[in-house]
Amino acid sequence: MLDAIERFLRTCGAASGRGQYRSASEADAVVHSIRRAIASLIQAPSSQCIALFSNGTTACNAAIVGVVQNGDHVVTTAVEHNSVLRCLWHLKTMGRISLTIVDCDQSGTVDADSVINALTEKTRLVAVTSASNVTGAEQPIVEIGHKLGDHPAAFLCDAAQSFGYLPINVMQSRIDLLAAPGHKGGGGPQGTGFLYVAPSWHERIAPSVFGGTGSQSESLSMPHTMPMKLEPGNLNVPALAGWEAGLKAISKKGESSIAKHGARLAEQLHLGLRSIRGVRVFGQAGRLPIASIAVDELSPHDLAAILDAEYAIETRAGLHCAARIHEFLGSYPNGTLRISGGATTTSGEIDQAILAMQSLADM
Repeated sequence: MLDAIERFLRTCGAASGRGQYRSASEADAVVHSIRRAIASLIQAPSSQCIALFSNGTTACNAAIVGVVQNGDHVVTTAVEHNSVLRCLWHLKTMGRISLTIVDCDQSGTVDADSVINALTEKTRLVAVTSASNVTGAEQPIVEIGHKLGDHPAAFLCDAAQSFGYLPINVMQSRIDLLAAPGHKGGGGPQGTGFLYVAPSWHERIAPSVFGGTGSQSESLSMPHTMPMKLEPGNLNVPALAGWEAGLKAISKKGESSIAKHGARLAEQLHLGLRSIRGVRVFGQAGRLPIASIAVDELSPHDLAAILDAEYAIETRAGLHCAARIHEFLGSYPNGTLRISGGATTTSGEIDQAILAMQSLADM
């Protein structure tokens, strides 16, 4: 990834969609390659369905603001990240939408029927994350999509925790909008993200940010075609070049192999942590190598500081930008300590984290 970014900056450095010269064409090639790679990973029907953003949050916001209209009803869940909840809450407090937030259970999982039962004739959008960033609990995305059926509401999936880690098929899951950052399972640097827009929504989704696109400059309106209508301003092509390298590595390793590796790490992590007296593990082991814990008489932030200072283990403490789920986990207001792995994490590194926690528990 780093080599690809440096190579682009040293040998090209041009903007995409802003010229006919060689360097601009090279930048265009990077952008087109990224779109194709993302479309392939999520089984999208066309690379034109992929709009590029600076992160997953801006992609989620573009989906929400681009779809909902005044007077609409939106259904979401208590599991969501603030990238979705804060945008929806803002629209609600402005009086633009009505909002239903569906509860989750004590493991951090929502019930598909509860989501469907919240629908009304005015529901314009259903927003459900693919997996909790707190517990790693996968949500019943496929079931929700199938049960939505012919309801006119758009189905938005925040795939921040699953993109690159788990297989995604937007067509089979009836997903209309799918957003994710590039820097997590996507293998890219920070400052990258995307939004998938189903063909049926290409004309209906509205831009939320406006500016130059390098085309149709004679018009004071944004282009009406995807993905340009959602991409004003210059794209971060150096970062996209690095992301392109990361996506190639994912493709080479294979989604199935990555998913199996993540499931093994998750089981190892959960089993090891549950064996330690005084450690509470929230949720159950799934396919994502994430575990949220609490330790008796020690705040998550203090625990994170000790793990970093004494064992060079970097974790995250607190509410993780997803406060609502903690009310159902029983971890509000202090939150949890989240230990997570990735595609390059080894079993030995998971053992080191477990041993460190055991040492702290024995103190």
